[in-house]
Amino acid sequence: MKRPVLKRLARSAALVTASLLAVSACGSDSKSDSTTAAPATAATTQTTAATSSTTSASELPTTTIPTSVDIGTIDTAGESSVVDTSPSASDGGTSQYSVETADGVVTLDHKPVKIVSLAPTHTETLFAIGAGSQVIAVDDQSNYPPEAAAVKTDLSGYTPNIEAIAGYKPDLVVISDNTAGVAAQLEALDIPVWVGSAADTIEEAYEEIQQLGTLTGNGDAASTLIGKMQADIATILDDVPDSEVPLTYYHELDNTYFSITSDTFLGQLYSLANLKNIADGADANTTYPQLSAELIISSNPDLIFLADTKCCGESVATVAARDGWADITAVKNGGVIEMDDDIASRWGPRIVDYMRAIVDAVKAATSVPAG
Repeated sequence: MKRPVLKRLARSAALVTASLLAVSACGSDSKSDSTTAAPATAATTQTTAATSSTTSASELPTTTIPTSVDIGTIDTAGESSVVDTSPSASDGGTSQYSVETADGVVTLDHKPVKIVSLAPTHTETLFAIGAGSQVIAVDDQSNYPPEAAAVKTDLSGYTPNIEAIAGYKPDLVVISDNTAGVAAQLEALDIPVWVGSAADTIEEAYEEIQQLGTLTGNGDAASTLIGKMQADIATILDDVPDSEVPLTYYHELDNTYFSITSDTFLGQLYSLANLKNIADGADANTTYPQLSAELIISSNPDLIFLADTKCCGESVATVAARDGWADITAVKNGGVIEMDDDIASRWGPRIVDYMRAIVDAVKAATSVPAG
């Protein structure tokens, strides 16, 4: 399905603005995936800022989400509930490696074997669908899966160096942000470019996975991966406790209290777990509002999800040490969840793990006795 181009361009601009705000707020010069689904999780490196607190983390109830998880092995012979729309090899011609994106049709005349990925989300997808051996270089923020380290470079997805990219003589370049006109510059050098902008919905995330599968000759594996993701998410959601009154939550993008609304990609994941967002309605002009400490405290959320553990060094301890936060239900009952910034800012195969982390937190909070 073709997505509205104007909507995507406007969203990309908002993401870049929020990312810059987050970097400044966290006092870090680290960079993030410029097209992240959660814009203010600015640092996607493995460096965590050192943070001091008057309260020891060992003295507080803590829930920590693993930062490295198995996204599953792809069995190309397996069945999938998703129909593989990529043309079969028997079709011949150039149509075998052709997809239609919001930016136009991308057609390759052969299976790409020298792929350069400048987007961490899509790097994860390429390896997950079995195209890892076709990747010769990834950007400086692509830190997952571990196998990507072998082809990690100092190429940047934020400030792309066209000459440096072209130096790899790629037969396909994968990007997630084309606001700088990277695609046109590379295409002028006869280098094919696929643009996979930040997904607004899970369906769009699936679509991008399938397109990468088609372009790289791994359409069946992409379909299998999507089917596994759908099945895993359905199983996870089956464990959401029944509740007439939804639990409330606050999602923290950085320590200046930028957040998300339910209309964002991540916001939709939280809604699937029957959670109510305290940021909804905070600012009608944006889906990434900056909240005040007073609003967060008065909203008294049942859960707090920290997506700024790497960029800003936030933790259970630092949140509890904030003035007036110790009496928030989430802080008192162990409902402050230290998320992985990288997973929170990407929309690839590991959205399953993010969904699992949300539901695990809901189950834990529901089991806490009232009072």
